[in-house]
Amino acid sequence: MTAVLFGLIIICISLLLAYLIRQYGRPPGYPPGPPWTPVVGNLPELRKLAKKFGGQYVALWKLAKQYNTNVLGLKMGGDYVVTVFSYEVVKQVLLSEEFDGRPDNFFIKLRCFGARRGVTCTDGPLWKAQRSFVTTHLKELGFGRNTMESMIKEEVEGILDYIRENSHDVQIGKLLAPSVINILWTFTSGTRINRDDPQLSKILDLLHERTRAFDMSGGTLSQHPWLRYIAPEKTGYNLIQRINCDLKNLMVGTIKEHYNTWVYGKNEDLIYAYINEIKTANGNKSVFSDDQLLLVCLDIFIAGAQTTSSTLDFLFLVMILYPDIQKKVHYSIDNAFQKNESISYQDRQRVSFIEAVILEVERYYAVVPINGPRRVLRDTELEGYHIPKDTTVLISLHSVHFDKDYWKDPEVFRPERFLDNEGNIHNKERVLTFGLGHRRCLGEILAKHAIFLIFVEVMRKYTISLWPGTKQPTGIPVPGITITPEIYRAQFTPR
Repeated sequence: MTAVLFGLIIICISLLLAYLIRQYGRPPGYPPGPPWTPVVGNLPELRKLAKKFGGQYVALWKLAKQYNTNVLGLKMGGDYVVTVFSYEVVKQVLLSEEFDGRPDNFFIKLRCFGARRGVTCTDGPLWKAQRSFVTTHLKELGFGRNTMESMIKEEVEGILDYIRENSHDVQIGKLLAPSVINILWTFTSGTRINRDDPQLSKILDLLHERTRAFDMSGGTLSQHPWLRYIAPEKTGYNLIQRINCDLKNLMVGTIKEHYNTWVYGKNEDLIYAYINEIKTANGNKSVFSDDQLLLVCLDIFIAGAQTTSSTLDFLFLVMILYPDIQKKVHYSIDNAFQKNESISYQDRQRVSFIEAVILEVERYYAVVPINGPRRVLRDTELEGYHIPKDTTVLISLHSVHFDKDYWKDPEVFRPERFLDNEGNIHNKERVLTFGLGHRRCLGEILAKHAIFLIFVEVMRKYTISLWPGTKQPTGIPVPGITITPEIYRAQFTPR
């Protein structure tokens, strides 16, 4: 009896020591970084720095400089989190298969209605099958072809019509987001959502609120999901639930309409094509299911709602902040195109200065300063440090875009850095807006076309300025999952 009791005590002590080592100690060979405290890890320090410097992405970079490392080792709550910096290390992580996983945390599951599904938040065979299907069928539906450009031009006309009727006191973010969503949503569902639809307006407001309430690591909810029972509003739990409810109602209703009109072989949009895959499985185990379809639609909708419209929002803000650049943009357009000439994405080579402005906005205002979080699929080494399996990896695109050794004056907004002596585009390989590797952004082609065509067509017809009597914007981005411009109000004057 005494021996059994003694054995139990030894086991308990061993378990306690193992727990304390995990809570206090760093794994052997783990990257350098600040010491952490049990339970909360580095979260309190990181929050304090984020508030001081204007965002988690800046706070992480400051810590990396403090510890003189391009691989920063932290602990957030109970999770090991490594952040990588510099072009060489970021590129290695983006291109390496062992970093292709996605974290399996509470925030991800909550965002995905309780389980990891869809394209954005999955990995392994499920992710490969879904990504391959979406990529293939979007191309078949005209993604990246004349069909897509025609859709963008239709949305451009809608934007110009809106400006003609409401040229004063325009909130540009709210003007652009419905148009970008509708291009993707037309490919997905074959339908458009009216920009005046109150449901769309509500969803966009909630998504905007979500963007500002969280960071790319998932915030407090990821590390301490039990806090949702104590502070559901403060932790953002209630916000995510409201977004989920509204988005689910929209998606489920649209999918149901497709089921009601589906016949085998019908594939004029992504949802019909996906239903074909579900029906082909005929009840057998498959990676194609109604739950998966719902999340694929959600991923596409959220992608359309934020990054591209925010980049355009920053572009128009730059026109207000730098009137001299706006004059050069107007000159470039007037010099390249006749008054009523139709403009195509292929024409961007005729307006190199505008392409340089877009590149500089993508560098200076990287809408996603921390690339979507990764999960290490197996124990690995990076820059001589040991990275344990299942570690979350955050990828600092901001550090690449503001590398002083490479850009010389990264804190200066200067489009000319992307023009050579002949006025041609160069030096753009380190603008990593769309990522690299297997997880490179699915919507890159659409985003590039939409940003160019919308920006050029609006600037072709209007001069943009701050609405008189409103506060001058600082140009400092608002941090969150993505960065967004501070709210500003513009006026459009016909040229």
